[in-house]
Amino acid sequence: MTVFNHLGQCVTDLERSKRFYVEVLGFEPWRELGFPDEGCSSLLRLAPPIDMTACYLRRDGLVLELLYFAGSGAAPLPARERVMNEPGLTHISISVDDIPATSTQVEEYGGEVLKETDVGAAIFVRDPDGQLIELLTMDYVERIRAEG
Repeated sequence: MTVFNHLGQCVTDLERSKRFYVEVLGFEPWRELGFPDEGCSSLLRLAPPIDMTACYLRRDGLVLELLYFAGSGAAPLPARERVMNEPGLTHISISVDDIPATSTQVEEYGGEVLKETDVGAAIFVRDPDGQLIELLTMDYVERIRAEG
């Protein structure tokens, strides 16, 4: 048996990222845990001290783990812009009631709207740390539900 647990994402400011995902994208805070360096640093292949906090947020059955490293051994590397054809996870996709209103909130909460990607029914934005997020209209969800 295999069960999906969560997606993990490194952030540089835990409180800012929590506000962004909760207040802009409607995630629900679930739990927040600190982990001892012993074991955790080995698992994550980071040099101690890492002083990691994991904040778990939920939305529609998805669990997003925000990883924050306060220790000097695990200071986050500078973010770099990834492209869609680079192997690995490319983006998070979320349907919203109002793309323009959500885009305004994205900017108010420290994110970036990639205006050149606006095709009406979808647009890409970045969270405060540069994570790519696709905003889709609710039509997408309704079409998927109708298809079964």
